[in-house]
Amino acid sequence: MDISSTNTVTEPQQTSKGNIDAAKKIKLQKAVQEFEALFVSYMLKTMRESVQKADTEGESFGGDMFDDMFNVEVAKAISKQGSFGIAESLYKKITGESLQNVPIDTQSLLQLRSSKIRYSKSQNQSSSSNVPTTLNERINRFQSAIDEAAEKHGIDSTLVKAVIAAESAGNPNALSSKRAKGLMQLIDSTAAEMGVENVWDPTDNINGGTKYLKSLLDKFDGDVKLAVASYNAGPERVEKYGDVPPIKETQNYVARVLQLWNAFKEQKGVEHE
Repeated sequence: MDISSTNTVTEPQQTSKGNIDAAKKIKLQKAVQEFEALFVSYMLKTMRESVQKADTEGESFGGDMFDDMFNVEVAKAISKQGSFGIAESLYKKITGESLQNVPIDTQSLLQLRSSKIRYSKSQNQSSSSNVPTTLNERINRFQSAIDEAAEKHGIDSTLVKAVIAAESAGNPNALSSKRAKGLMQLIDSTAAEMGVENVWDPTDNINGGTKYLKSLLDKFDGDVKLAVASYNAGPERVEKYGDVPPIKETQNYVARVLQLWNAFKEQKGVEHE
């Protein structure tokens, strides 16, 4: 995070509000922006909850989590851009100076933190204290299984990671209200069709989900957008409309997966430089 000014700071700066050195200003800047982000996040959540869901919208394990996570990231972006001015006012009140804007990290999506990770009641449930805190950490635990399944079925491993992120946020014990299970949220019929013997086994689940995703890519001639839409809404609906179905949940899901896919591809490119 670069918040340096055009003048090199060699000594603690003097302000009309007292002695505040550069290090303290960095901490203060973060604190006031996080305060504003918290306020904006609460506002966004309240606004979203006031809108009644359409009957065509379903429920998904990853979807509810990402709604909250998206609110947080939007709130952070708003705060860093000074759109509401709360952080700016607080910072200026304390230091007597204007708050410098900080560029938004394009990889911040992969570092999202959430305290709303839910678990199934299966015997495979792990302690929440052992769950990594970021999306990246949660999914990277299964990198070898993802790479193996992606290579086996001839699919981009970063796309598999994006679907896992959107479906379960990397939780191998995720259980949705529609009884979709595991990392890639397989329903029992799909799991059986894909030859999954133990849906709670991460490797078995990822392999089955990747196999199913590959079948959808083949069905729609490699069109990732339609394959992803089918993963969420079913291929019948995609065939019916000839495009992403006009279902808000599915449209949001497709946008979310494509955004995550780009983020994972960018990350993979950086790692291999």
